[in-house]
Amino acid sequence: MPTNGLRLSELLGALSYALDLTEGQPPGHCVRCCWIGVHLGKAVGLTDDDLHNLYYALLLKDVGCSSNAARICELYLTDDLKFKRDFKWVDGSFPQVLKFALENTALGAGLVTKIRTILGTIETQAEVSQELIQTRCSTGAKVARRLRLDESVAEGVYHLDEHWDGKGHPEQRKGEAVPMFSRIALLAQVVDVFFGVGGRNAAVAELRKRRGTWFDPELVDAILAIPATDPMWSALTSKGLDEAVFQLEAGLHEMTIDDDYLDEIAAAFGEVVDSKSPYTSGHSARVALYTDLLAKELGLSPERRRWLHRGALLHDVGKLGVSNSILDKPGKLDPAEWDAIKKHPVFTEEILRRIPHFAELAVVSAAHHERLDGKGYPRGISAPEITLETRIITTADIFDAITADRPYRGAIAPERALEMMRETVGTQLDPDCFAALERVVAKLALGSTTMSVAPPSAPLNSSNAA
Repeated sequence: MPTNGLRLSELLGALSYALDLTEGQPPGHCVRCCWIGVHLGKAVGLTDDDLHNLYYALLLKDVGCSSNAARICELYLTDDLKFKRDFKWVDGSFPQVLKFALENTALGAGLVTKIRTILGTIETQAEVSQELIQTRCSTGAKVARRLRLDESVAEGVYHLDEHWDGKGHPEQRKGEAVPMFSRIALLAQVVDVFFGVGGRNAAVAELRKRRGTWFDPELVDAILAIPATDPMWSALTSKGLDEAVFQLEAGLHEMTIDDDYLDEIAAAFGEVVDSKSPYTSGHSARVALYTDLLAKELGLSPERRRWLHRGALLHDVGKLGVSNSILDKPGKLDPAEWDAIKKHPVFTEEILRRIPHFAELAVVSAAHHERLDGKGYPRGISAPEITLETRIITTADIFDAITADRPYRGAIAPERALEMMRETVGTQLDPDCFAALERVVAKLALGSTTMSVAPPSAPLNSSNAA
C-alpha cells in the first residue's frame, strides 16, 4: 500500500546525507549539487522529464562511493574520508597531484615511507585509478537501477568521472559522448566544493580553469551567465536549502512509494553501507534477517516487524562517516579511534531523522550499542529508556558480529557465540531477546526456518534472497 505523504525526493534527499559522509564532504553536499545542477539543466533547456531524472542522478551521484573505501586505505595507507575530500580539489595538474599524494599517502609516516608508497603505486597508477573508479561507478549504477529509476539516472551516475577532453573515467568518453547528466553532475560537484570555501568567485575561477578540459564549455558558459544575485547562488548558504530542493518541480514529481519500494530502498542503502568494508559484507541484511526472526519469536505484529526490518537494514548507515582505517584495523583501537566509532550511531540518527516517517525508527536504530546497565554508547542510557525493538536489533547485531569474520579474528561458531553472549544477559542483552535468539538458532540448526532476508510481508525473490 502507498506510504502516505512520503515523497521519493525527500527520502533520497535525506539518505544522500549518508553519501556526503562517505565522501568526507560537509553535510548537504549532494543536495546542494542537486540545486546547482537542476538550475543549470534549466538554463540549457532540458525538458521536464530530463530535469526529473537529472534531479535523482544528482542526489545519488555518490551512491557507489563507499565501495572503494577499503581499497583506498589498503593501497595508499590512508584515511579514505580525507583522501576523498582532498581529491575533489585536484584538477589533474602535476603540482596538485604531487601535493595531494604527499599529504594523503601513508598518513603519519615519514617522508621516506610516503615516497616509497607513492613509488610503489606509480607503475600501476592508471590501472589503480581505473579500478577504484570502475568499482564506484558500477556500484552506483547498480543501486540506481535497483531503485527503479530511469536508465538515464544510472548512466549519469556511472559516467560521473568522465571529462570533456576524454581523459576521465571509466571509459574515457569525450565531448558529447559523455551523458549530459554526468557532465552537469561533475560540474555541480566542483562548484559546491569551491563555493563552500571561497564563495562564488572561487567557484567561477575553477570553472574557467577547467573549461574545455573537464567541463563542457557550453555548460560553463551557461552557469557563468547566471547573475551573482540569482537565488541559485544565494540559496547555497541558506539553512532552508533542503526544503527548497524538495520544492523544485522535479522534486514534487509524484512517484508512488509503497511498502515494497520502501523495503527496496532500505535494502539498497544497507548494501551501500556494507560495501564499505569487506568485513561487513552482508552484515545489514543478516542483522535484518535475525531481527525479523527474533521479532516474530517475540510476537510482534507483521506490520511492526516490517517496520523494524527497515530499521535493522539501516542501523549502521552512520558507519559511512567512519574511516576504513579504523573500521578495518586489525589491532586495538586507540582512544581517538574509539571515539570515532562511537559517533556512527549519532550519524545514523541524524540521517534517519531527516525523514519524517522515520523519526521513531531513527531513535530505535541509533540505540543499538546502548546497554541495559547504562554502559553503552553514544548516550549511555539504561534499561528503562531502551525499547524492545532496540533490544532486538542489539541482540541480532551482536550475534552477527560474533559469527562473522572480523579484521582481528575469524568467524566464531553459533554455539560458541551464544555461550559468549550468555555472559552479558541482563547487563548488555535483554533476557527475553536472548532466549528468543537461542530458540531461533536451534530452529535454524534443524533447518526448519527458511533463510531469507525478505521483509516479513514481502515475497522472496532474487533481489532479496540470502
